[in-house]
Amino acid sequence: MPVGLILLGIVALFVLLLISGSFFTVPTAQAAVLQEFGKFLRVAGPGLNFKLPILDTIAARIDLRVQQLDMEIETKTKDNVFVRIPVSIQFLVMPDKVYEAFYKLSDPRQQIQSYVFNVILGHVPKMDLDEAFLRQADIAMAVKAELDAIMADYGYSITKALVTDIKPDDKVKAAMNDINAAQREQVAASARGETDKIIKVKQAEAEAQSKALQGEGIANQRKAIIAGLQESVELFQKSVPGASPSDVLTLVMMTQYLDTLKEIGANSRTNTILMPHSPAGLSDFFEQLRNSVLIGMEASHDTRAIPAAPPAPGDGPAAGPHA
Repeated sequence: MPVGLILLGIVALFVLLLISGSFFTVPTAQAAVLQEFGKFLRVAGPGLNFKLPILDTIAARIDLRVQQLDMEIETKTKDNVFVRIPVSIQFLVMPDKVYEAFYKLSDPRQQIQSYVFNVILGHVPKMDLDEAFLRQADIAMAVKAELDAIMADYGYSITKALVTDIKPDDKVKAAMNDINAAQREQVAASARGETDKIIKVKQAEAEAQSKALQGEGIANQRKAIIAGLQESVELFQKSVPGASPSDVLTLVMMTQYLDTLKEIGANSRTNTILMPHSPAGLSDFFEQLRNSVLIGMEASHDTRAIPAAPPAPGDGPAAGPHA
């Protein structure tokens, strides 16, 4: 093979390699930083790009998507409680400031974390623990505002700053839970007491109303019994001439007594105490009752019949002079 053809092939291969190395692609949401002999040349956007072979080089490929940096900061509140605060920072490189993002910051994540520490330590120690819990959103807004102002000069935009939690010591958390439980128990006890009070008041009102209705019912019952006995006595005397009211009452009471015995016998479970239940015993009972009434009536009649005692001497009117 002639030497000329070999040299021609080598040159052709070299040219081919130069041409193939002159084209490169950049994916979407990325940017490529080009340098020429170590000096910044330009920023290449997504798609097919051209660079001079050997002279131009790709120094870095910058991701333009949103990135997240998670960290946990320990600090102390105003009431001397040590807390750990998880913070999440979402940031991205601004497409028009790729140069600043690549050349001005050597370690952007570490520097963002330092600024976040500075902001948190400037706000949380001025708050009590309860206030810090209530103002998590305010802390996140302060972090984002300060980071935006600082990191914009370095080509970074802060999209979100999230304070996801505030974690006090486990003993402090347990004490807070105990306080909360005690307060809730106090409220529950007060509610239960008020409920019991209402129930007792309503029960007392119901009992008073029940007793009033019961008394009214007993009074109406007695009126009905008296009216019934009166009617029974009158009808019996009309049907049986010469019968006395006491005879009629004895008969009525005997009938009620027998009805009561019948009802007690029909009930298998009863704790009723029976008095002497023979007819003779019942007759003796009413005989004693009637005798007592008669004796009372006679004593009252005798008291009205006794004449008044004569006046003592000297108590009457003075005698006039003799004629």
